[in-house]
Amino acid sequence: MNDSIIKKTIALGGNTDAVSAGKSFVENWQNIRFTHYLYDKDWDVYGIDQFYESNKELYHNHQEKFYENLLTHYFSAHDSAYGQYFVKDWMFTPFKEDSEDQQEFEDLIDEDYVQGVVGIPKPDFLCILYSYGYPDHYFVCTEDPDQSNPIVYSTDHEVYFDELENEGNFEDFLDRFMIQEEFLEVVTEYLTEKFGK
Repeated sequence: MNDSIIKKTIALGGNTDAVSAGKSFVENWQNIRFTHYLYDKDWDVYGIDQFYESNKELYHNHQEKFYENLLTHYFSAHDSAYGQYFVKDWMFTPFKEDSEDQQEFEDLIDEDYVQGVVGIPKPDFLCILYSYGYPDHYFVCTEDPDQSNPIVYSTDHEVYFDELENEGNFEDFLDRFMIQEEFLEVVTEYLTEKFGK
């Protein structure tokens, strides 16, 4: 895992204390901790109107506290569907002999197609993110030749591994997500336009 990925992960709120240069990408990702979800830069202010309605008085009388509460709420492990991405770290091994995944997906995933996209025979995967959008699963191949910055692949539960898209390298992929300050700018602009200062 390269230094740029570590810095971006920290900026997004991840704890990278257990990351080590001597570990594989998978080991490092499984040691990173997020206490909240991620929001991409195309996020569509889901739930903001409801949050405003529930905190209208605070918005008009103590905006600083309103925004502090909003960030605390959105950047927590809440159970509301706000278009967020859930950080994951589970293995998917559909081609590994006698694995549970192989038994479950044996006739459902075209091994030749997946190997053609990934370029690695019998690849294993690590799920890094899940979302409510399309696609809804993001993976890296555990055997990616660039363990410092692997390729991210996406698929959706409707076409699970029947469609597998190369989303670019992990470092660039992280640029899709907002740090808290960017999130706050988006929300502030939206609420100011809609409800005034």
